[in-house]
Amino acid sequence: MNSERIAEAVAAAETAVAALGELPVDTMLAPELLDTIAGIARIARLLPGTERAALARLGELGTEAFGGGRLGLILADRLRITPADAGRRMHEAADLTPLTALNGEPLPIRLPHTAAAERRGDIGPGHVKVIRDFSHHLPAAVGPADRARAEEHLVDLSTRMRPDEVKRCAQRIAAHLNPDDAFSERDRARKRFFHLKPQDVDMMRSGSFCVDPELGAYLETIFAALAAPGMCLPEDAEPTVAGVPDPDAVSRDARTPGQRRHDALTVLCRDALASGRLGSHRGLPVTVIATATVRELQDHAGVATTGCGSLLPMRELIRLAGRSLPYLAIFDDHSGRPLHLGRARRLASVDQRIALHAADRGCTFPGCPSGATVCETHHLREWSDGGATDIDNLTLVCPTHHRMIGTDGRRWRTRRNTGGRTQWIAPHHVDPSGRPRVNAYHHPADGPPADASSRPP
Repeated sequence: MNSERIAEAVAAAETAVAALGELPVDTMLAPELLDTIAGIARIARLLPGTERAALARLGELGTEAFGGGRLGLILADRLRITPADAGRRMHEAADLTPLTALNGEPLPIRLPHTAAAERRGDIGPGHVKVIRDFSHHLPAAVGPADRARAEEHLVDLSTRMRPDEVKRCAQRIAAHLNPDDAFSERDRARKRFFHLKPQDVDMMRSGSFCVDPELGAYLETIFAALAAPGMCLPEDAEPTVAGVPDPDAVSRDARTPGQRRHDALTVLCRDALASGRLGSHRGLPVTVIATATVRELQDHAGVATTGCGSLLPMRELIRLAGRSLPYLAIFDDHSGRPLHLGRARRLASVDQRIALHAADRGCTFPGCPSGATVCETHHLREWSDGGATDIDNLTLVCPTHHRMIGTDGRRWRTRRNTGGRTQWIAPHHVDPSGRPRVNAYHHPADGPPADASSRPP
């Protein structure tokens, strides 16, 4: 009965919103228009709170009904939103909804004042983000009573101020609650990260980081030596990487301090890869694996695709190959290497993995940007079902999406299309139409496959 009532309420809300969008506004005065926009904004503020309880309950039930997998990805696929957005909604629901402990006891709402104000439509997503960020970034030394009073105060401010104004107030309150900057080891460990953004159009990358004191001390020491003027000059055939640089190199060095630190990290990473001390990863040496064509190498033009999914200009690939000897998968005549192993072994060989690096370039799940180096090999016809470890029965899948594959109706299925690409067929709870999908992320030059619109057998 509850599901029927909720379905009726959702349908009524959709009808009301649609009717609101069709009302004429061309005869309204400016103050009336502003009042209308404010009323619609209040409705928009009410909406996030209406899904909180359902999200929290879904999190408690888990993914068994969907055949396992990560709930954030299941939600993202069904709603056609990013996994980051799905994760944010789940985390917000955990902070703003009553939860149940493993023993069945109810747990208090972590941010009760914020939840109540959101349910009333008094505050919006921007205010919620400011208050949640404030609460999560407070050190553990701040007690529950101080946290509760601060949250109540910020909620009161949020009913009268913009999120950017509330954020400034939150910063002052945080400084008041933590005047001695008393952060523990646990607080610092919680903040550490190193984020590298995807490549831009020019193949450059940016990012951000927050390092702990130990890594900070390492980097300072390395930069003091390797990022000094004249050290690690990229244009030199044999850059100075130890000792004192030549005075001529120092005089020619027109790099900024930031550029010198960049070049120092390049040398550090290149030497680490060339040392051989990093062992192997998924059956291959930890080194750069790049895919290119013979013509691109001969013409010194075009780009290669690395095993991590990045693009590398051909001239840089050739220079890199001369220094660190990466694996280079070249499309040419068949080499005769053993790529068909039948049922002799279950795990893909090194040769097969290199061939899959060249063919798939990364995870084949639709839209997944994971490069080949983090992927596992998957049998399109399952090994347990008699599938052979042959190159035409193998494809690359990242660990997260590999766990989503199965033969029952709750899991994703895979097959090869006529163009040689791996097709994924979604379970009914994600896409009732069952239309096959391919991942175009790693193959932007591909057009739509001839059988892209076909239904699964």
